[in-house]
Amino acid sequence: MTGGAQDEVLAFLSDPALHGGTVPRRIDTHGSVVFLAGERAYKLKRAVAFSYMDFSTVGRRREMCRAELAVNRRTAAALYLGVAAIVRRGGALALVPEAAVGADEALDWVVEMRRFPAGAEFDALAARGALDLPLVRRLAGVVARFHGAQAPEPGWGGAAGLAAVVAENRRECAAMPDLLDPRMAAVADQACAAALERVAALLDRRARDGAVRHCHGDLHLGNVCLFEGEPVPFDAIEFNPAIACVDTLFDLAFLLMDLELRASRGHANAALNAYLEIHPEDAGLAALPLMLALRAGIRAHTRAVASRAQTDAARRGAMEADARRHLVAITAFLAPPTPRLIAVGGVSGTGKSTLARGLAPGLGAVAPGAVILRSDAIRKEFAGVDPSTPLSPDQYGVAATARVYAALMARAAAILHAGYPVVLDAVFGRPEERAAAAAVAAAAGCRFDGMWLEAGRDVAATRIAGRRGDASDATVAVLDIQLARDPGALGDWHRIDARGEPSQVLARARIAMSR
Repeated sequence: MTGGAQDEVLAFLSDPALHGGTVPRRIDTHGSVVFLAGERAYKLKRAVAFSYMDFSTVGRRREMCRAELAVNRRTAAALYLGVAAIVRRGGALALVPEAAVGADEALDWVVEMRRFPAGAEFDALAARGALDLPLVRRLAGVVARFHGAQAPEPGWGGAAGLAAVVAENRRECAAMPDLLDPRMAAVADQACAAALERVAALLDRRARDGAVRHCHGDLHLGNVCLFEGEPVPFDAIEFNPAIACVDTLFDLAFLLMDLELRASRGHANAALNAYLEIHPEDAGLAALPLMLALRAGIRAHTRAVASRAQTDAARRGAMEADARRHLVAITAFLAPPTPRLIAVGGVSGTGKSTLARGLAPGLGAVAPGAVILRSDAIRKEFAGVDPSTPLSPDQYGVAATARVYAALMARAAAILHAGYPVVLDAVFGRPEERAAAAAVAAAAGCRFDGMWLEAGRDVAATRIAGRRGDASDATVAVLDIQLARDPGALGDWHRIDARGEPSQVLARARIAMSR
């Protein structure tokens, strides 16, 4: 993989003298070698060329180091410090800043980074059960804002972009019949090809409408770390625009797929819904099952390839099993959709959002569960502010509220049509609002359940007082106004005792839904 001049460079970067006497930890991949020592990391690109990645010349490696710095400073500016050159001065090699290098002086180039603590990668957090749902939601918010800030990239993505991924997965999986069962791989390939045909027009329309952007490109849990208390995506793709310039949902799909298989369905569902509150997607969700399946296929063959380089038998066996698990997941992600609509209503403080989040992961066969549409988040979206930003009272008037409920119903209809179950989270204090929800379900030909939560004023007031950073602007005064109104007949809505722990309320709701 490397030779000649790079052998000398590798020996130089391995020398403890360069790192203040610390013996660096070396990490090898097919495209780079990373040296970790003290508070710094140095990433050297290997002198290699593949069909999708060219680091074959010193000039090309400098160009790619600069590109890596640029693409990763979008999300990880605190980690990516600069580009440095390795030069020969006074008969010895030295590491100097890019600006201090003369023309054609550099023997090679490295990206200089700030190190984060060992075990701070999100895959490591997930492995030891330390990846909690609030942290996952914060990460999804980071990704959503990042996607929203990128300009459209015409000429990439669309149906042709995903067709290339289908073909690559087919080719790479077929090349390893000893590790990836050929019959299972063929079934997975046929399922992906059929799914692609169903959503090809949608993918092309999304590309025309600007959904294809310069994204991260490799957004799995191992490429996210917890740094200074914040989730930070790093190691974005710099070497191939066909991998990085993709549909934003396809970029997100790698993260969702990884959460689904490395953490839990609840983690993946939390990420999806936190993302959608900031970066809404409705009709586009019809393509998400295919995108999840393709990401699983990529992981299947890359893990299979990586297993062959392992000298430790236990590690090799674990990676082979992981590759097979991802191959099985391809068809699971393409299970037939089971749209369903649930509305969770009640006055403020009864725990509607908590119940909605508890119900959503377990609804429907399609991963990662139901989409939650929250009236508070839609109201903030209309105002053009972040969900946690308070609004003025005039933005809660009758006309504004009617507009919010109309949007709830329209978006629910679109998402149900895309094949995903939906949970509506709103007060639903008027009979006509509850009737509208039931009508949406009837039009979609799917099951409807209405949940009316009742907790009593004292419990609701205590919960409202304890909120921090929530999309709801309700106060105890608002609660009293809501309690003074007659909601009218509840009809076939399930009345749920919302007192007690969230797990108890969730159990009551599930029992009611099973009747």
